[in-house]
Amino acid sequence: MKKLVFISILFIAFGLVTSVFAQEQVQSGKWSVNTSTAGYTLDKNEGERSVNVQINFDVPFDEKPDVILGVTLVDAGVKTNIRYNVSPMSISRDGFVIKIATWSDANIYGIGGYWMAHAKEKADKY
Repeated sequence: MKKLVFISILFIAFGLVTSVFAQEQVQSGKWSVNTSTAGYTLDKNEGERSVNVQINFDVPFDEKPDVILGVTLVDAGVKTNIRYNVSPMSISRDGFVIKIATWSDANIYGIGGYWMAHAKEKADKY
């Protein structure tokens, strides 16, 4: 019985340590920009225009993470095509920049979504 209790406690402790480690290796958040954002030009003129959003991680990663972006909101003009490109740039252990761009005659009045950064998997050494 004592061995069973000891093994159960060992598994619980291992699970807690693993979950704490996993939580430190993934961070996520929301991002959005619109016409009230300083330097915002996605709703004006024609040609290529862009705006950047700086994201700082709550806790720095041990190594440069992979970043995934998702777009969940686009507020755009109805008389032109909707054109946008959202890219993570300048990724470091401490954060990254989201570059939102549009081109031609597209007018984007607001755009937003989510980001997720996760530690890169270490390659097997076999």
